[in-house]
Amino acid sequence: MHHRNRLLAALSADEYDRLSQHLTPAGELRVGRVLEPRHEPTSWVYFPWDGVCSLTTVMLDGSVVEVGTIGNEGMVGMSAYFGTHIEDLETVVQVPGSGASGMRVGAFLAEMERRGMLYELVRRYSQALLGFMMRSVACNALHDVNARGARWLLMTHDRVAGDTFELTQQYLASMLGVRRSTVTVVARELQRRRLISYSRGRISILDRRGLERTACECYRVVRDYFDRLVP
Repeated sequence: MHHRNRLLAALSADEYDRLSQHLTPAGELRVGRVLEPRHEPTSWVYFPWDGVCSLTTVMLDGSVVEVGTIGNEGMVGMSAYFGTHIEDLETVVQVPGSGASGMRVGAFLAEMERRGMLYELVRRYSQALLGFMMRSVACNALHDVNARGARWLLMTHDRVAGDTFELTQQYLASMLGVRRSTVTVVARELQRRRLISYSRGRISILDRRGLERTACECYRVVRDYFDRLVP
């Protein structure tokens, strides 16, 4: 299943065959499944095949804020790569996926020490992820909520199989940094323009080109980050 994750797919056949002994199917990515827990170092890293995982941070009052997303372009467990556990970081599945390839942290760290193909791919992915997070901060501060909504829907569409996927209003509100009532207004406007249909937590993309015209510049900028840095 390695071809369903872009990092693993970029490995040579020989490198993938060598690494495959350390990879194991991690099961279905169900909404709410915690892949990188708070308060304890993670014991696995994951290479998602599809779906969307949300990097979140928890504030002192208990509020949970999303700071980034991960799909089949990358990996969950970057704290293992950087070597430091961040206490208030948690990664949880927000859009369901069929599965992921898991690798124990010990095997992953040995590969990072080896400085082979996987190390180079993860290093480049970390650069793209940082660029994505920086762009998201600027986007939330400067761009119209409808444009940001279109951007996030396109990014989710890129990471799932098919044109219909589960996406709750609460999650979309977290992604956009707005109230759920604002998400309702955004969804209604995009539906009025026949760009999407949205009912009971399920979104269907009806007009992707129209959605791309609605999205802010950040969609193309972020997509370029990953296309340049992640084969």
